[in-house]
Amino acid sequence: MSIGAVLDRLRGDFPDVTISKIRFLESEGLITPQRSPSGYRRFTTADCERLRFVLTAQRDRYLPLKVIKEQLESIDRGERVDPGTARLLSSARSWVAPATDFAHTTARISRETLVARTGATDGFVSELQRGGLLTAGPGGFFDEDAVRLVEAAAALAAYGLEARHLRTFKVSADREAGLVVQIATPIAKSRGDGARDRAEEVIRELAALSVTLHTQLVKAAVRDALD
Repeated sequence: MSIGAVLDRLRGDFPDVTISKIRFLESEGLITPQRSPSGYRRFTTADCERLRFVLTAQRDRYLPLKVIKEQLESIDRGERVDPGTARLLSSARSWVAPATDFAHTTARISRETLVARTGATDGFVSELQRGGLLTAGPGGFFDEDAVRLVEAAAALAAYGLEARHLRTFKVSADREAGLVVQIATPIAKSRGDGARDRAEEVIRELAALSVTLHTQLVKAAVRDALD
């Protein structure tokens, strides 16, 4: 298949995938398409499924490319790899998993729908908004990211963490975002085709790594406190 044909196959499940993204994943060694005598990329069905594995791991499991590459290498060696799934928190009504798409979503979710889908109360949503953790878009509508945020916040609230306690997460997230933007902005403003796509890939990778680092730091701190 040509790279355009691969793009057509994947876009149904991964609307944000681009030719630049596929080329980026190739440059990182996650896929190795063959080349025609004239230099054009030629993909097999296996290459396409490999791309699907990578994109799914990024979107649903928030894994850094380094980890995904290690898993692919294990598969290539014939080793069994646990595909893993997003963790279902017992306090949440649905899957709580971060998304790696940083583009603006087109979903328009009303406040009533947000409450119904997350199981949170209208008062809890108001608390999140007053605390600066949740912001409505134009017309007072929300998007899918807001659904995930409220689900996670409600799950934490079930353990006794009120909306005011979650301000700590907001402050930390804003600082991390500032660091990521500092790195990604020069890439996005650089000349050449695909600069924006490369910047978004860097943002995804940095976000995934920051989540991993944050998790390990929290685990270490909690372990020390319990000891």
